[in-house]
Amino acid sequence: MKVAVLGSNGQLGSDVCAAFLQNGDQVIGLTHSDIEVTSPSAVNEVLAASMPELIVNTAAMHHVEKCEADPLAAFQGNALGAKYVAQWAQQAGAAIAYVSTDYVFDGKKGAPYLESDAAVPLNTYGITKLAGEHYTAAIAPKYFVLRVSAIYGHQPCRAKGGLNFVEMMLKLSRERDELRVVDDEFVTPTPTAQIAEQLVALSRSTHYGLYHGTAEGSCSWYEFADEIFRATGTKIRLEKARPGEFPAKVSRPKYSVLENHALKAAQLNVFTDWRDGLEGYLRART
Repeated sequence: MKVAVLGSNGQLGSDVCAAFLQNGDQVIGLTHSDIEVTSPSAVNEVLAASMPELIVNTAAMHHVEKCEADPLAAFQGNALGAKYVAQWAQQAGAAIAYVSTDYVFDGKKGAPYLESDAAVPLNTYGITKLAGEHYTAAIAPKYFVLRVSAIYGHQPCRAKGGLNFVEMMLKLSRERDELRVVDDEFVTPTPTAQIAEQLVALSRSTHYGLYHGTAEGSCSWYEFADEIFRATGTKIRLEKARPGEFPAKVSRPKYSVLENHALKAAQLNVFTDWRDGLEGYLRART
């Protein structure tokens, strides 16, 4: 299969490229300098030059604070960009995979979210990604929307200063004797390598639609940090942050755990427990 990966040099996109290459596919990696998704003419020109059978759209404006500060830019990148890519896919008869986020939920359910649960975003990032989902599903007949959560991978994350949560915790542990981490926000940490593997599995099916795609289980950020230090044998005093000690600049869901219900129903789920995913990441890291 000929696969175009938008955002191919990103934390997720780089692993997506590697997974499809390992699967024997022909991969066209497209970075922001190669394709401007906010320009319909640029999208049409670049994709028409390669004519992919599948487009994996990982391109996004995902710095939450920057999205809030510039909602127009966020909507152009996350929503209109998805629209223009979906329009080309529809016209060309190509399939499309749009990577979305757990931030489409408000976190008030207190139990793992299903694909059928109502999406009620709390911030501009979540709103614009949800709009991108709607554009993709409304325009492209052959679409996969995959919502992910708390991702981390080996490629540096530019939007977060080049450090994912794992690397940030290990860096801080070398600089400090004590760390305090919030224990009232719950997610499912998910390695980008497994998300990439899941996208390959989906691409080989015709089970189009909306999916949740995260590792199994859940934890607080404090529990995630604790497991990072345990798995790496790092000695540091880890404490739970006091309520309100690290106030968020932008509203975020306190509980955004996703259940891979649709993937399991289609017998396509490849994800393992989040602790296993962390161990795999750490093994590859060393």
